[in-house]
Amino acid sequence: MQKISAVIISFNEEKRIATCLASLQGVADEVLVMDAFSTDNTVGICRQFGAKVYQQAWAGFGKQKNDAVAKASYDMILSLDADEVITDELARSIIHLKKQACINNLYRVKRLNNYYGKFIRHGMENPDIKPRLYNRRFAKWNQSLVHEALEYEGNAAPLLSGWLHHFTYNSIAEHQQKADKYTSLAAEDYFKKGKPVPGFIKLVASPAFTFCKAYLLRAGFLDGWHGWIVAKMHANGVLLKYSKLKMMYYNQKNKV
Repeated sequence: MQKISAVIISFNEEKRIATCLASLQGVADEVLVMDAFSTDNTVGICRQFGAKVYQQAWAGFGKQKNDAVAKASYDMILSLDADEVITDELARSIIHLKKQACINNLYRVKRLNNYYGKFIRHGMENPDIKPRLYNRRFAKWNQSLVHEALEYEGNAAPLLSGWLHHFTYNSIAEHQQKADKYTSLAAEDYFKKGKPVPGFIKLVASPAFTFCKAYLLRAGFLDGWHGWIVAKMHANGVLLKYSKLKMMYYNQKNKV
């Protein structure tokens, strides 16, 4: 039987990580948590579940995950975030794979996102398919400052049955706070890569199109008022990202 290491990165996740860890019971052969020196009870909760806990200063999403994976005992890695939960059907799929010795080097999962207490089944949130079970000899996380991605050879990868539940934000205030952080990181990433100065299309048309895509083209309206708010937040995220990038170039030019 193929053994699997579940790998999680964390920082002050005491409100969510217990549910994540509980869903891994009977699925992973070891659970490894790379913690960025949490100041709450995250580490204590992880140890209660028998997880191996390592700590290091925050080094970015991709590097943090790669450093954690390097400490795993097994090559097959199940990568989760602290706010994600494996459903029973997905757990059965993974256990079945283990019995078959995980023939492939990469497997994808379907993620269902929960915003403010409701699962969003339309809009830009669905389908949300992510590569999460992989052989570390054939894949690794890139070094993007935000929205890190797993880099691997080839495009085809089996899709597992069952859902990975993703509990994103409990409130709009939390969403706004995280959006401010992530859009700053995205703008910084663009700036370092030399992305052109945003003009009218990026600052005005792109946010409007993002809303239309999320709410109308992807039928976000079927999620009710949650769908409206999530579509507006997506659009606002695009506006913030490019506005911050615009200001970075302005400040560089004027040496502010």
